[in-house]
Amino acid sequence: MPVLKNPYKLKMAKANGAAGSPGQLILAKESSTNPFEEDLVENAGDSSLGGRNPFLEEEEEEAAEEEGRGFERALFTGSLDGRYRRRATLEKLVGLSPFRLGKAKKGAGKEKAPERRSFLGRLLEGEPQMAMARRCSEDFSLLQRFNGRRRESPGGPESCPAEPAGAPEPAKRMSFLKLSLGSRARRASLADKPSPPEAPEPAPGAQEVQTVATAREPLSVLEILTLIQRRELPAADEQILELEAECGQEAPAGEAGPGGQAGSRKAKDVALLYEALLQELWAVLAEALAARGAHPPLEQVVRVVEQEEAADRRCQAAPGGGAGGLRPRAMRRQWAEAVERAVGERLGQCAEGGPLAGQVERLSRCLVEDLGAVRSHQLPAYPPEYQALDIYARSYHRALARLLGSISQGSLSIAELYFLLDWHCNTYPREVLGRLDMAPLRSAHEQEPLLPPETQRRLEEACVAAVKAKIAGDLSRELREEEQRWAQELGRDHSQEQLSSRVISVLKTHADRAPRITPEFGVRIGLCCLAGLAEFLQSFQSKVERFHDRPGESGPPPDSYLGRTIMLVNCCPPFRDYVEQLARFGHPESEGPRSQASATLDKVTRLCNRVLAQQLFEELRPYFHKLMKRKWLSSSEPFDAIAALLADYAQKLRPMQREPYQALVNEVHRRVLVEYVRPLLQVRLVCRTAKMRAKVATRLADEGRQLQELFARLESTSSWLNPAVPHLAEILLLEDTPSIQMEVGVLVRDFPDVRKKHVAALLDVRGLRGQAQRQEILGVVKDLELSGSRLSLCRERAFFSEIAATRDVRCFPGALPRLPPARLACLGRLRQGRPGLRPPPPGEHEAESRV
Repeated sequence: MPVLKNPYKLKMAKANGAAGSPGQLILAKESSTNPFEEDLVENAGDSSLGGRNPFLEEEEEEAAEEEGRGFERALFTGSLDGRYRRRATLEKLVGLSPFRLGKAKKGAGKEKAPERRSFLGRLLEGEPQMAMARRCSEDFSLLQRFNGRRRESPGGPESCPAEPAGAPEPAKRMSFLKLSLGSRARRASLADKPSPPEAPEPAPGAQEVQTVATAREPLSVLEILTLIQRRELPAADEQILELEAECGQEAPAGEAGPGGQAGSRKAKDVALLYEALLQELWAVLAEALAARGAHPPLEQVVRVVEQEEAADRRCQAAPGGGAGGLRPRAMRRQWAEAVERAVGERLGQCAEGGPLAGQVERLSRCLVEDLGAVRSHQLPAYPPEYQALDIYARSYHRALARLLGSISQGSLSIAELYFLLDWHCNTYPREVLGRLDMAPLRSAHEQEPLLPPETQRRLEEACVAAVKAKIAGDLSRELREEEQRWAQELGRDHSQEQLSSRVISVLKTHADRAPRITPEFGVRIGLCCLAGLAEFLQSFQSKVERFHDRPGESGPPPDSYLGRTIMLVNCCPPFRDYVEQLARFGHPESEGPRSQASATLDKVTRLCNRVLAQQLFEELRPYFHKLMKRKWLSSSEPFDAIAALLADYAQKLRPMQREPYQALVNEVHRRVLVEYVRPLLQVRLVCRTAKMRAKVATRLADEGRQLQELFARLESTSSWLNPAVPHLAEILLLEDTPSIQMEVGVLVRDFPDVRKKHVAALLDVRGLRGQAQRQEILGVVKDLELSGSRLSLCRERAFFSEIAATRDVRCFPGALPRLPPARLACLGRLRQGRPGLRPPPPGEHEAESRV
């Protein structure tokens, strides 16, 4: 091979062949690049050379360390140009920082720590991979930074854009390790050198051993983190367990020296890796809940939990188990807590937004569907001893209880309080717990209800207070509106909705709904409604009294006054019935409001009936004054007018409710008979002959019978009044004294309020003047009074007590019968002789009774 001369002396020929013209160097003098040196450098990068390159100059060996540091700086600044790129020998790569575990040697006189060789150094020296130590996280981080900068460097042959995860051809990407070990084809040298013999192809068995050895190589922290991010959770957990074991074998973290620092660093790495692992594990649990179907990654979670539980058992079985403080981790307990957190987050997402009813409906539907999916798809992934279905059921139950508790702390309306209490007490046990596949959820509810008793009691008290305030406001508004309508003219249609219907509808909303929640809550709401109704009725009574006290002032027209009064009294029966219905709830304190409400309704009924009866008797009064006179014996016109007015007025009272109408008819029946008998006992008429006495008695009996028939048609129930007029007629008709005494005794028995003055006035009408006979008849009344057989009378049974006789009975009991007849005649002559004792003229017998 010809030897070239010094290239710096080679010059170019003159241009156009001109002689003597200065020439130019073929290679510029400034360029110090030697192509042979480049070949030598490339040959030096071959891994097959090992040791030092004999072709390198001695000065290059002296500057190796400086150039290595420069290359390292250029490696991470992205400037791999010039001599650093071309002079990167294998030896320099072996000593670089990304693959060096220990610091550089400093000082010859100091005590040296055991040499920690770099990863590539151990590799090139032929150390077996199975004995390799775990790479530090700093080495791997530098390697990642280098790879990242190669991807980010713009242009150039070494730039490589980042590929997405799961690229189909990952083999095309060249790692820094492969690049550094000389994977590029070596150029042929200009010198004639024999090529080294090719290494024999390794046997297939050796390749498998090499692969297994590589798979078991300890991974760095970042590599373990990469496994976690790739969801290779069991493999990552195995590496973490190995790293944790190494951490336990090294010196404690608090001990001084390199061993203590390494242990502290590894303990921190273990903690961070466990945190990342748990985050991925619980993320898989949440994804499985949302999937509502088969979720294969869930099996990895179970494998990790099993591995951790096995590690806990080994740690506890070992002498001084768990001394380092890292064990036991109780991964199954953490799994149960993670399930509860995931369930809480899922139910919280379901409950977001919307009214309370919609939120609770979504919660119950989500709970049922999720537990069904857990039973069908996720339960097979767990071992039986996990009791996964019970764990999930309790988690859903507790999460639902927390949500309901937070909802109950807010401001709720009456409708929301009713709905929440009803859903908790009835809907949830019936529609959720009542399902056959919800036995675990039902047992969890029996152990711990959704709402604690104190929370439910607080909600009930809040509901009672709100209902009380709402009832008071609504009833007051209804009464104001009703009072405004009272001043308006009443239309022909009396079937419009009354005040009682509106008030009862307000109360029924609460009284009907509360018992369906719980009987105890229904009793409390019933008492609240009863007390509110009693207060309302007192206000109603005062308004009715004001309405009747001033009928002409801001009241209805006279034609509508009767109809409006009927409508007011018609409110009493519905109110009375509903008061009794509310009292049947059985609250111990309900008797007071019930009595108060009943008394108020009685007053309103009596007031309205008195007003209605007063209007009737204003029309009947002129005709009652014409009774029991001489014209009455010859004409039945006054009585016929009375009967006609009663029948006509009864037609006007037909719109009344049964209860007030019955009370009014009974009162009218009593007062009509009282007004009918009153003129008789006032002795407006005296019978001088037996014929006249028989005529009066017959007329009384006939009209008494007509009155009895009339009030029977009006449906009066005061049948005790019917014998009054027939008894009086019989006393007037009978002739012998014993019969009269017997009839008087029957009259006193039927009407205990009869007095002697009433019987004496009746004897005056009869024209009975004999004192002995009068005393015998009046003695019957006296004997009955002394016997004490009279019954205590109520106001409704009073009859004769409301009739006052015109004058008292004048007699000398026990003295006049003993006087001889001659002296009695003298008394008669003396009375005729004295002006004050003269008998009144015959016309005056109509106005007074005679003794």
